[in-house]
Amino acid sequence: MPRRLIVSIPHNLGKDEAIRRLNSGLSVVQVQFGTLFSVQDQTWVDNRLSFRIAALGQCATGTIDIAEDHARLEVWLPWLLARAAEQIQRVVQNQGKLLLEKK
Repeated sequence: MPRRLIVSIPHNLGKDEAIRRLNSGLSVVQVQFGTLFSVQDQTWVDNRLSFRIAALGQCATGTIDIAEDHARLEVWLPWLLARAAEQIQRVVQNQGKLLLEKK
């Protein structure tokens, strides 16, 4: 059964800087975790990134919405990936904080 995973990451960068960092940081994350998943599609429309990833022979779709003070990831995990939802959530939370922390 698919499971919806939601992660909200606060930031104080403003929307434009958060989008810029996510754009550059997503390619780094993909290289870093490329053995675990691959990005099949990603499309930015205003402050929303829609994406599709593949992992363990499964496809997941989701969005990342960027606001002035937080980023919100919502992804639908197929049954196999849903079993690892807690671990995925921790990784996303940690990587998101690294990308969006004020430097």
